[in-house]
Amino acid sequence: MDESKGKTGWSRRKFLKASMALGICIGGGSNVFWTKDAQAAIEVCGGYILVDTKKCQGCISCMLACSLVHEGVESPTLSRIQVMQNSFAKWPDDLSIDQCRQCKNPQCVEACPTGALAARKDFGYVRMVDEEKCIGCGQCVQACPQTLKRVMVMPEDQYNNGLWYSRKCDLCAHTPFWNEAGGPGGKQACVEVCPVKAIAFTDKLPDQDGDSGYKVNLRDRNWYKLDFPVFK
Repeated sequence: MDESKGKTGWSRRKFLKASMALGICIGGGSNVFWTKDAQAAIEVCGGYILVDTKKCQGCISCMLACSLVHEGVESPTLSRIQVMQNSFAKWPDDLSIDQCRQCKNPQCVEACPTGALAARKDFGYVRMVDEEKCIGCGQCVQACPQTLKRVMVMPEDQYNNGLWYSRKCDLCAHTPFWNEAGGPGGKQACVEVCPVKAIAFTDKLPDQDGDSGYKVNLRDRNWYKLDFPVFK
């Protein structure tokens, strides 16, 4: 006898699929996202980081601040947000900013074999890494479809006491070296420190198709005086 079936003969999988179908019929506008195999529902994140690559000056203050509040050291290698510069390219293609998108369909969460990556309800459903559960297998890194990959720390890293686990943006929900409250309802170090305000926070779900939802125009008319394009 299949112990996953109740008295009605329904298996857990059949029940979940039926529940998903019912949810689509009566709750199409819900913020709940069902994974492709209908095994679990993941709420959309309560916040997102937006960037303006045309406004960014490449000072990497955001990278230094990110690593400082999370790790206690200023290290671009340990930053959750990455500013990449190409000295041989012309503006505005000489610089890019890559940040975790807190995806609606977080493939890193689905790929994690230990449950170390999860949408934390207590932090506004931010996709976060549980360092105690992470085994450093790198499957989340491989699953991430974005340019930015999870920051993996090798065992010999002096800043991690010999531990190896994945790091990703948590919207500063857990910052041991910063006395500000973070997460969707608080502050984010990269947003706070950017001198030209090329990084912003929003609680609105960005367009998930391509880069346009996350790489936006944060310039106002004052930037026209500096010969920056005001509009996209």
